[in-house]
Amino acid sequence: MSRHHHHHHAAAAAIAAVFFLLTAPPCAADPNDERCLSHLHQSLYDPSGGLNWTKAAISAPCDGFFSHLQGVTCNNGRVYKLALPELSLGGTIPPELSNCTNLQSLDLSANALSGAIPTELSALLNLAVLNLSANALSGAIPRELASCAYLNVIDLHGNQLSGPIPDELGLLVRLSTFDVSYNRLSGPIPVLLANRTGAGSTAAVGTARFNASSFVGNKGLYGYPLPPLRKRGLSVLAIVGIGLGSGLLSLVLSFSAVCLWLRATDRTAATPGEEGKISQLMPDY
Repeated sequence: MSRHHHHHHAAAAAIAAVFFLLTAPPCAADPNDERCLSHLHQSLYDPSGGLNWTKAAISAPCDGFFSHLQGVTCNNGRVYKLALPELSLGGTIPPELSNCTNLQSLDLSANALSGAIPTELSALLNLAVLNLSANALSGAIPRELASCAYLNVIDLHGNQLSGPIPDELGLLVRLSTFDVSYNRLSGPIPVLLANRTGAGSTAAVGTARFNASSFVGNKGLYGYPLPPLRKRGLSVLAIVGIGLGSGLLSLVLSFSAVCLWLRATDRTAATPGEEGKISQLMPDY
């Protein structure tokens, strides 16, 4: 009897727990999401006032699938997407964005953000879309982004990013859009990002994974699929030209020196004394 009573209690407790779990998430905000969004709000400068985020909404951004914040999409009580494009936002991207651990899409494009891309974004293991294009971001592209194995889109075009494109990004097998055009990048394009995919019947043999449009507008960037740089070509031609020119010049100089020497020896041969020698050699009649 007591055992049955115990089971009844356990069942009631389980039902209560399930009920609590079903009702709790909308009430209690995820502390990570709250930290992520509050730091983002602090890091952003909003001169146009286009971002109407309130402290109350930031402290509880998600209500199940409903979001209290502009630009935030919620999924089961967690921040799922963050899209704040074209709001004239200044400031920087805070490393604390890594606290939005369920984030699948981050779009901060077409603003006036400066500073570096935080390496901490590599902690966003569910991230599929990263669009930070058309800002004023500087520094290097973090090689740590290769940790985000689900990345489909990396769009960083139209910034002031410098240094090389990390080779590791070529290991992102799901990457279907990659754009780093119009930055200040330098060095060789990673082979894995430019490789010609011959595999599969759908892929045309000899087509690049990403074409030249992904890489144009970076003065120091070279290698396939970019066309050979005209400036580099000129510099090679110039080097060859200088080499040929100096060779030609030394040839001309040595040739003219030989000519002068010959002319000088001609003159000495034409002196009367020499003529006498020649006439002495002539037979007497």
